[in-house]
Formats: sequence, structure tokens, C-alpha cells
Amino acid sequence: MTVLHGFLARDGALAVWLEGAGLPEAGSTGRERGAHPFAVPAAGEPRAATLLLPSTSAGPLPSPQLGAAPRRGRPRLRPWRVPAVVVPFVTAELADELDARPAPSLTYLAEVCGFAADLVARGRVLPALRPAGARARVLWRPVLTGPDAARQAELVEAMPAACRAERTRPGAADGLPAADVLPAALERLVDGLVRTRLAESRVALTGAPWLAALTADGDPVVEAPPRELEAVADALDGWHAEASSGAAVRVVFRLSALDEPEPDAPDATTVPDATTAPDATTAPGPLGSTGEWLLEFLLQPVDEPSLLVPAADVWRDAVAPLRRWTHRPQDRLIAGLGRAARLCGELDAALRLARPAELVLGTEAAHRFLGHAALLEQAGFGVLLPAWWREPQRLGLALEVRSPPAAAPVLRDEAADLATIVGYDWGLSLGGRMLTETELADLARVKVPLVRMRGRWVYLDPERLRAGLEFLRRGGGTMTAGDALRLVRLLPPEEVPLPVTEVRGSGWVADLLAGRLGERLELLDPPPGLDAVLRPYQRRGFSWLAFLDGLGLGACLADDMGLGKTVQLLALLLHRADGPALLICPLSVLGNWQREAARFAPSLRVRVLHGADRPDPARLADGADVVLTTYATATRDADALAAVQWDRVVLDEAQHIKNSAAGAARAVRRFPARHRVALTGTPVENRLAELWSILDFLNPGLLGGAHTFRNRYAVPIERYADEDAAARLRHATRPFLLRRVKSDPAVVGDLPDKRHTRHLCGLTAEQATLYRAVLDDMLLRLKETAETRRKGLVLAAMTKLKQVCNHPAHLLGDGSPLPRRSGKLERLEEILDAALGERESVLCFTQFARFGAMLTPHLAARFGVPVRYLHGGTPRGARDEMVAAFQADDRPGIFVLSLKAGGTGLNLTAANHVVHVDRWWNPATEAQATDRAFRIGQHRDVRVHTLVCLGTLEERIDRLIAGKGVLAERVVGNGEGWLTTLSTDELRDLARLDPEAVGD
Repeated sequence: MTVLHGFLARDGALAVWLEGAGLPEAGSTGRERGAHPFAVPAAGEPRAATLLLPSTSAGPLPSPQLGAAPRRGRPRLRPWRVPAVVVPFVTAELADELDARPAPSLTYLAEVCGFAADLVARGRVLPALRPAGARARVLWRPVLTGPDAARQAELVEAMPAACRAERTRPGAADGLPAADVLPAALERLVDGLVRTRLAESRVALTGAPWLAALTADGDPVVEAPPRELEAVADALDGWHAEASSGAAVRVVFRLSALDEPEPDAPDATTVPDATTAPDATTAPGPLGSTGEWLLEFLLQPVDEPSLLVPAADVWRDAVAPLRRWTHRPQDRLIAGLGRAARLCGELDAALRLARPAELVLGTEAAHRFLGHAALLEQAGFGVLLPAWWREPQRLGLALEVRSPPAAAPVLRDEAADLATIVGYDWGLSLGGRMLTETELADLARVKVPLVRMRGRWVYLDPERLRAGLEFLRRGGGTMTAGDALRLVRLLPPEEVPLPVTEVRGSGWVADLLAGRLGERLELLDPPPGLDAVLRPYQRRGFSWLAFLDGLGLGACLADDMGLGKTVQLLALLLHRADGPALLICPLSVLGNWQREAARFAPSLRVRVLHGADRPDPARLADGADVVLTTYATATRDADALAAVQWDRVVLDEAQHIKNSAAGAARAVRRFPARHRVALTGTPVENRLAELWSILDFLNPGLLGGAHTFRNRYAVPIERYADEDAAARLRHATRPFLLRRVKSDPAVVGDLPDKRHTRHLCGLTAEQATLYRAVLDDMLLRLKETAETRRKGLVLAAMTKLKQVCNHPAHLLGDGSPLPRRSGKLERLEEILDAALGERESVLCFTQFARFGAMLTPHLAARFGVPVRYLHGGTPRGARDEMVAAFQADDRPGIFVLSLKAGGTGLNLTAANHVVHVDRWWNPATEAQATDRAFRIGQHRDVRVHTLVCLGTLEERIDRLIAGKGVLAERVVGNGEGWLTTLSTDELRDLARLDPEAVGD
């Protein structure tokens, strides 16, 4: 495992270095001659740096992200030579490219780079000269005002110590000051980004040498007489000072159509949301492109955007609200209009007026102003535009599909066939509404991009309109339902000039193409043998799966975690099975599938393929309805599994094949199946290629190859935010992907306020070995122990077994790394990943304070979010501050609590997930802990997750509690004391380790 760190050099350069598993040998003095054995396999300028790192006599401390054992001794800062690489820009993906974990310092640098990129994108930059005698360096530097200045101050405060760890001078005991190094880094970033954008746009400035140096390659240094350089530098510094300090008040332009009625609005000087001007709609009328537009001028304080003062009030001296920010509002207005006129020629007419307050524009002039709106905003002006311009109605293609009358109203799977012949016609759609023949004819004659249609103004790109009208000449015809599916999905952009934004028509083909099956499908009754009541949305999901099964199309059920993907899939398996099904899942949920199948579908013959002594897959599949296995086993046994003709292959947590080049993804594609299903709550985690990998497993080739998908969708969307490509992708995936989230109106009414989920986790081989050792030792010592000591021995052994179930390092207490050694920890990470991905916070309860202390740094390093830890030793003041901070934090976070210290008396409604990592075996105590989140003030459904190790003491006692049997009566309210009353044989039976508990 490696960790990628970042730091800011003295000259503002961004540097990264890679921390590996190797550390300096014990006994290293930590002096500068000691070398930190790290290397960075990344493109960039190599640079050796001396960093001050927390160290002991044994060497520098490993970062928490490595998960290494804590080291004894009091750390102190010592210098270490680190081989680093200077990089021009840092993104969060840099760590992924190096297959490393990102340190908080790297995440911080990525945030700084994002801030610099935002400043450049908004044009908040100006040129500068830094003279030194007869030479001067020419650069671009940021202009920071109002929110931007506050943002820089926040970044200075938030800078991790690791980012400024470079030693200032030999012998110094401290690093670089954050207030000095951050502005230098921002300046360097802004200069590089502006030069890159100008080069990409092929802009070259000419004239004075310093102007040419702003866009020239190489060293941006000019030579001239010192007095001349200083004069230019002073002028540019004055420009920068005026832009920075004089921006307390800015000019705002508001454009509205005079032929639209003004809606009811608040007082003219106070606009609650001053980002978009009101947009009104008149009664439907004929299509037209003539009209008059009003362009108003206003003044607005930068730090009080809700206050807008019309220019007419400025000239009447009715500007009392502005006195806080400026004593010369009229000068500010004229100066602002003068600067804006240099960017937008339509404003020249305003400067010819004695007291400019507004302009009346024609439609063509209004369109030209709209075209300059973004440039004005980047220059720092406010621009209020109609909502239809800010969120334009995009022109797209509409496909109308007509199914034959006999098949149109029937949606059951036996009535659907991809060979069904359907008629089709192409049309144009604007904002999701099909344009009529009359409107199309009128549009063909219109020459101005601004058009009033159906009572409101819209903007139509002339090129898109021309291309769309040209495409309609193709006409319609007939084709099979399968061809329609492929047509909409695979027509390349050069054949379809606009995205298909709407599918209309009747029958199941139109519903399938439009993604309406989830609502329009005729619901199937739950199959016989399903021992569960399906909620309405679950019944829709099962019917959708069955419908696509009947068509032979793979399906991705992407419901949120906790919405019952398992029971919907089990219903499908009971509904139709023409042979054995192969279900592949992570090891952490293998036991959960076994138990849920036995609970909800007891008639299914379920076999498990995993472990060292697993049988041949073909023999196991013979006579089985479902074969359960893990991704690791499926990869190892790929040849044998590919030799079996499966009826259905199902991937649970299908994001495990998000990397199409990985072994697991390549293996599962080889398995033959009549039907394929993917279950996942996160179909896309980082990149669109992950979605392609899942959908290509389901329906190979339907979205084209990986290269085609990347060129057609991934690059345009991810790199250029191409809305057309995004619309095409939505239509390409809609028929095969059903996504419901907990907040959906159709779902939320079906859910209880508090939902409990039991997660059965497997043991790793290391855990199983330790579990058997503890159990054997207990049974051996019970034979030799007097009755008076029996109680203590049993309780100690039960505690050790629970520690083993948590993690080997918990039992051993050796400070060894946590990753990849515990099935329970792996499942906990999956739960946290899903919850944090939805920006929801989590409470994690454990009865072991020591295990909580181990989890806290590991989870902080793993997820990069605030992780707080409250235990019995936390002082009251710190406890109150911790709770208040958690409740007030807008960011998703994790709160680890020991059950005794945090189980009562706290209000933690900022979290709506509660995880019981280990069990107290007292339902009342656990319910009190859950109620830290499930209480008055909680406005969201609460998810309660209980982690139980499969085939161990934990699962058997959990079943006793759930079953409320005779033993359960002794369990409730008595903690673990009842265990000491069991006989040795009862203890052996209760604590035995089943073979199914051990993972790969």
C-alpha cells in the first residue's frame, strides 16, 4: 500500500511524494543525511525536498493512511530528505493513477487547484510585472474580492501542516508560513492556467515586450530600463488595487422582454434571489421573432447580493442603502458602464446619455447582448437574465413509435417480443414537447435566434435547427422492436445531429425506449414460494426484471441501499428458472444471501461455491437452483464456471466489475447465460467507463465497444460537459437501468421511519484460525478449571471470540494494519461508502473502546471525512464540543461511539445511519443507542445496520434474540451473564465455527 502526499514549495510550486511500506531502519537519527526511501513514478520535474515530519528515534512516523501499527515514543518534528516531483496541477484522480491512497494534504492541494481554475474561468485575473533592476518577470495574478478573498482566507486556515512541511532554512524547526506559501501557489497556478488557455485558443498578444511575454512560451522575462519597468509595474499594480478594493459595489445588468407582463415581485430594491430575473409566460400566440427588450442598469454591493439599486435612483441620489459601501455611487455607475462597453458594444449607446439608466433594444441587439453575458460575468459584472436563457430548452429529436393494435395494451412479458414490427416517425422536440408541423414550417423561415413560441421567448441555435430540419427529411417507416432499441442507442453523433430527447407513442416498445416501464408495466403477482410481502415499488421492480427477462435483455437494478434488491431478485428467481442461476457477490454478503434465500425463498435449492475444498462447479450446479460464489472464487474458477450453461448470471454489488480490464470483469463476461442481472446502489462511482463495464456485461455490444463509448459519451461528458452527449447517454441506458432512491415520492411512502438490516459477514482465514484457537483453548481449560473460576473463564473467552469477529488486530492488540483482514470491517466500509456517497452521516457503536480507537484513524484515512470518537474517557467539555460540532457540520461524517459512553443521553440527529459493529446482546441497550439518531428532530428515515459474523457465536445468539425463544428470555436485560450458566456442551454448540463462515 502506498500513500500520495502533497506539499507547497517555497516558490509556490506544487510537489507530490509517495509514501511506501518501507520506512527508515530503527535507530536512524533523523538528521538531514537520513534518506526517506520513497519514489514517485509520475511525470514531472524531480525535486529533492527537506520536509519536517513527525518522527521518533526509530524514524518518521507512518501516516494514518498506511494503517500501520502505532509506534511508541513521543514524536517530534525532524528533517528528512524526500524525493518529490513538481506537478503543474493536482486533481483527486492523481492518486488513482499511481494506485495510491490520497493523503489529506493531496486532497487539499486539489482543492487549491480547483479554486485557481475557478478564478481563471471567471476571468478574475490581471497582468503584473515584478521588476528587478533592468529585468522583470511578467505574470498573471488573481484578483481576490469579497467571497474570493474570504475563500483564500479559509484555505489558509485549513492548510494541513504537511502542506507547509518544507523546512524554511537549515537548522529551522518550523515549516513555511501558510499565509505566505498559499498566495504564492495561487499566483503560480493562475499564471500557468491562463497561459494554457490562451495557448489553446491561439491567442498571442503583440506590442510592448511585456504584453508579448504574457502569451509567449519559455521564460516570461523582459528587459528594459529600470524606470520604464517600474512605471509599467506601478500602473498594473494600481489596476489590480482598483479591481480588488473598488469592487465593493458593482454594476448589474437586467434584461427582460417588454412584451411579457411583469409578475408580482418583492420591492424593487430587495431581490431575495438575485441570480435569475423573473420569467413570465403569456397566453399562447403565433410564432414570432420581433419585440422590444429592456436592459436596466443597477448597482449592487458585492457582499450583499440581495440589494439592487436601480440607476434611476442613483441619479436621484436615493441611494441611502449604498452608503455603507460607497460615497460615490454615480462615479461607480459611470466607470462600470465604461468598462462594460469595452466588452459589449451594445452598451456604447448608454455612454451617450447624460444619466444612463436603461436601454431599449430590438430582438437582434438583445441577442447580441445575451452573447456577451458570460464575458461580462467573468469580468465581475452582475447579469440578470430570463430563466429560459439560464436554463434553455434544448432542441432535440423525437422518435414516435407505433406498436400494432393487438400488442399495444399488453405489457406482460409473454406478450413482448423483440421481433415485433413497429412503425416510426422522426420529429423535433423543444423542452420535451413535440413541435407541430406548422411550428416547424415557421421555424424554417425564421432568421433570428430569439423566437417567441407558445407564449414565451426561447433561444434556438441556428445550426442545431438547420441540422434538425435536414434530418427530418429522412421520414419514417417500419422496423422491429430490437432494431428500434439498437437504433436509438447506437446511431453515432455524425448520423444523429441532435440527441434523441423524447420517445413518444403507445405500447410496450415506446414505454421501453422512453424508460417508462417502471410506471406503465402491468404488475405481476408475487410468485408462489415467496415468503415475503413485496412493497409496491418492490413489486414494480420485480415486474420490470421479469419483463426484460422475457425479452432476453439484461437488467441493472440500481435501487438505493436498503430498498430490497435482494427480495426483488429472489422473486425473479422463483418466477422463472430454466436452469441453475449463478449469483456472484462480495464475500462480506455471501452469508447474507444464504440466509435471505432460506428466509424468503425456502424452496430454492441454494449451493455455495467457495473455500479451499470447494467441489467442481458443474457438479455443484447439477440439481441446484442457485449457486452462490464470490468474485474472487469466480475469477479463480473462471474456466470451470464458463463450461456450465447457466440460465441466469447475477452480479450483486456489481460495481466490483467497474474496471472492465480487471480479472473479475473479464471472468464474468465469459459465463454463458440466457439472462443477466446486475444489482448495485452505485452504478457510477468515479467515471462513466464504470457504467459501460456493467451495462456491457448485461447486454454485450449494445452500447458499442469501450473505445466507441469513451469517444461518444465519456470524453464529451466528463471533459467538456456536453449536454447533447449526456442526453444521448440517458436514452441509451434508460431501458436497462431502474434506479429508485429513498427520497422518491413513489418509494418514501412505502418505507417505515426506521429500517433494520442485518448484515451477515464472513470471516477471513486469519479470523477463522484465531476463532478456532480461542474456542479450543476455552474448551480445554473448562475441563481443568474449578467451578468457582468457570464464570470468569467463559466471559473472557466470549469476549475474545467477539474480538476475533471484529478484527484479528483487536484480539492480538499488536497495532497491526487493519485493511483486508476482516469480513466485518469490509462490510462496514461498504455501508459507510454508500451512506457517505449520499452525503449522509453515520453513527458506529462498539462495546469495545479499544476497537473504537483503532477504527477512528483507519476510517478517517479511508474516507477522508471527519471521524469523531467518543468513549468513557472523553472529558465532559470535549464530549459536548464534539456532539455540537457533529450536529452543526454540514459535511457528511462518521461518529464512532463506545456503547456505554454514547448509548444514552445524546442527541445525534445529524446522522440517519446507525451501525452496531458488535453486539451487546441486549436489545434494550442497543435500541437506546439507535435512538441517539431516531428521535425528535430527525427528519429523515433512519437506517439501522447490525453486523453479525456468519456461522459463529454472534449469528446464533442473534437468532436466539430474534426468535424470542426460551434462552432469549435470559438474554434480554442480562447482557452476557447468562452464558456462564450453560454447560460445556451447550457452549461448544453455541460457539462452534461452521465451515460456511470462512471466506476465500
